[in-house]
Amino acid sequence: MEELSLKCYAHLGDAVYELFIREKVIFLTSNLARMHKINTALVRASFQCELLNMLGPHLTEKEQDLIRRGRNIPTTSSRKHNQALHRIATGFEVLIGYLHLHDRDRLLKIFKLISDYIDAKDHIVGEA
Repeated sequence: MEELSLKCYAHLGDAVYELFIREKVIFLTSNLARMHKINTALVRASFQCELLNMLGPHLTEKEQDLIRRGRNIPTTSSRKHNQALHRIATGFEVLIGYLHLHDRDRLLKIFKLISDYIDAKDHIVGEA
C-alpha cells in the first residue's frame, strides 16, 4: 500500500474517530439534541488531547512518533482557537487514520481503551 501524507492520515482519522463516537453515542440516547451535545463533547480537540494523555502509556514508539510528526503539520486554524491544542489533536487524528489503514486490530484495541475511558467518565455523558 502506498504511504500517504500525514495530512491525509489526519483527514481520514478525523472521519474514522467521528464515526466511532457516533456509533457509541447512538446507544447512549435516542434524543437528537442530546446525541449532538455528547458527540460534540467527545470529538472536540481538548478531549482528543485528554485521550492522548490517557493513551500515552499504551502507545508504541512508532505510534508516539506518528503523533509527534502529526503535531508538526502546519495548521490553518483560526486565531480564535488554541493552535497548540489543535496540533495535538491533529497528532491524534494522524494516529487513528494510520491505524485504520495499516493495523485495524491495533485500532480496535485503542478504541476499546477510549471506550472504557469514556464509560468511566460518566459526567461527560451526564452533563451533555
